[in-house]
Amino acid sequence: MPLELIDYQYDLGGVVIGAGTPVNVIEVTGLGRPSVRDSDVDQPSMDGQFAGPDYFTGRQVQFDAAIKIPGNPAACHDVIASLQAVTDAAPVRLVGGQGMTLRIKRPGRPVKSLTVRARKLDPEYKQVIHGYVPLDMEFLAHDPTFYADADSATEIPLGWLTGGGFAAPVVAPIFVQDGTIAADKPGWVTNAGTTDTWPIIRITGPCANVTITHVASGRSLALPTLNLAAGRWIEIDTRPGYRTVTWDNGGNASTYLSPSSRIDLFSLPPGTSEMRWTAFDATNSARMRLTWRDAYIAL
Repeated sequence: MPLELIDYQYDLGGVVIGAGTPVNVIEVTGLGRPSVRDSDVDQPSMDGQFAGPDYFTGRQVQFDAAIKIPGNPAACHDVIASLQAVTDAAPVRLVGGQGMTLRIKRPGRPVKSLTVRARKLDPEYKQVIHGYVPLDMEFLAHDPTFYADADSATEIPLGWLTGGGFAAPVVAPIFVQDGTIAADKPGWVTNAGTTDTWPIIRITGPCANVTITHVASGRSLALPTLNLAAGRWIEIDTRPGYRTVTWDNGGNASTYLSPSSRIDLFSLPPGTSEMRWTAFDATNSARMRLTWRDAYIAL
């Protein structure tokens, strides 16, 4: 379970700083609008420019802080060592796409998080004998979006009855699907945030010829040659910096995606979205599980 935070506290990979801790956070910058990577082009033979798309860069978060443990320089060194241990961890630092979690608690706001890499951890030791160490820290969030502190998830089974059930009055003939027809089951997901979020989708067999559709946008992910045995699963990770399709044993399964399937466009907008998936399943036991975090443009 994540550590419980109070107002003006920050969790850096499991080390809490800020209010009520020996690390006094004086100022934090980089929590507003991220910097922009523009695509503006000069107008040929004309005044002005053509406004191209603006893309956000990574979010740089800087902490101006100070360790205050009067009369205990050893404890100051211990705090710095604990911060360096979490920021220098090899499974984060040496693995592409990985990061540590920075959790932020502001007054009247829920805890929100960023996935970051440490770029600077610079203590000033000249006053450490008095138990005072100014500390300059900088982190880079390659994805600048703020996310909820906990995952949301829903599991959607395949349905057997066309259209999801019977509608009164019931009139013969009544059509019930069998294992030779792709079953179809609608489901709903809610992104309670203010900007698009990116789901992780897990399909658990037995099933074949899978198509996942976000109904409102019409965007779909199709795996027409996929044939999942009972108990096996495949996972589609649409998150920026990941965007992979993997087997339950870690193997690459991206070749099963159809050429028209765009993982980089398969996001969940704010609000409630209808999700629908189809597949062949003669047992009615296949499942689709969606996991996501509500996403926000601001704290």
